[in-house]
Amino acid sequence: MEIIKNIWEFFQDEILGMNWLNRLISGILEICGLDTSEKLGGSVRFFIYDTIKIMMLLGILIFIISYIQSYFPPERTKNILGRFHGIGANIIAALLGTVTPFCSCSSIPLFMGFTSAGLPLGVTFSFLISSPMVDLGSLLLLMSIFGWKVAVIYIAVGLVIAVVGGTVIENLHLENQVEEFIRNGHAISIPQERLHFKERLKYAWEQVAATVKKVFPYVIIGVGIGAVIHNWIPENFIVQLLGDNNPLGVILATIVGIPMYADIFGTIPIAEALLAKGALLGVVLSLIMAVTTLSLPSLIMLRKAVKPKLLVVFIVICTVGIIMIGYLFNLIQPLIL
Repeated sequence: MEIIKNIWEFFQDEILGMNWLNRLISGILEICGLDTSEKLGGSVRFFIYDTIKIMMLLGILIFIISYIQSYFPPERTKNILGRFHGIGANIIAALLGTVTPFCSCSSIPLFMGFTSAGLPLGVTFSFLISSPMVDLGSLLLLMSIFGWKVAVIYIAVGLVIAVVGGTVIENLHLENQVEEFIRNGHAISIPQERLHFKERLKYAWEQVAATVKKVFPYVIIGVGIGAVIHNWIPENFIVQLLGDNNPLGVILATIVGIPMYADIFGTIPIAEALLAKGALLGVVLSLIMAVTTLSLPSLIMLRKAVKPKLLVVFIVICTVGIIMIGYLFNLIQPLIL
């Protein structure tokens, strides 16, 4: 067991966490005359280290996930979901959401297509909630920052939100709250193209290039904000605002996260810096969930497909779920960190 533990710790710290990269960057900066124990040097180290680490993980993860995704194009996903009924369909939809695009704005066109194809509304909303919140990339990236316990619990509770949210929407019978052009649309059945191994590799590489180009600015902004928080904002301020002293920290983080637009790769550096400064775990995870699931641009896009009543129900379900999970993580933080 000791050998397994040592192997896992090496994988956690040196492969996912890339501590070797942190040491390398610290050494180079010190050679260049920057003291990484000071604010300026520490900020530069944080910015370079987190940017390189996230982009390296991002490229590897997108390649792997896109390769898997090549087996689940929209038409095939629709056919798979159509075979299941009841809560089982919601569970499958939530699980399939983990191998689809990384942000909510990319998931909404798929949601619209599935709804037009006649899939139950609750099933399509389970997919819509799950897709940006609990993709496989978030699992490994969270493991690299917070450890495997936090990552696994985050994915599990995210899937629960997706399944419960979709089930609630299904039982409310809000089909008439979907815009007419979606309800009356008919998805065209497209024969599935059989991709060969090289074609799947090409597809995965194209997805890497496209996604990196899309998210790189948000990663830079997120890491920059994280560097400022990590080295320039007083720890006492963060603790008072988002620590034990403020029982409303989870609610505040959720509200702050909604107007932001980023994906999990741009949000985690901010969360990492907040946690290091004394913010509670549930607070930073609530921020991540709010940004990835309820960003203002994605809600504007969703409004084009659904009427205000259904949009409000979706927002309320996700917000309540995120807040509940945030407080849950605050309670269990001593057990998992």
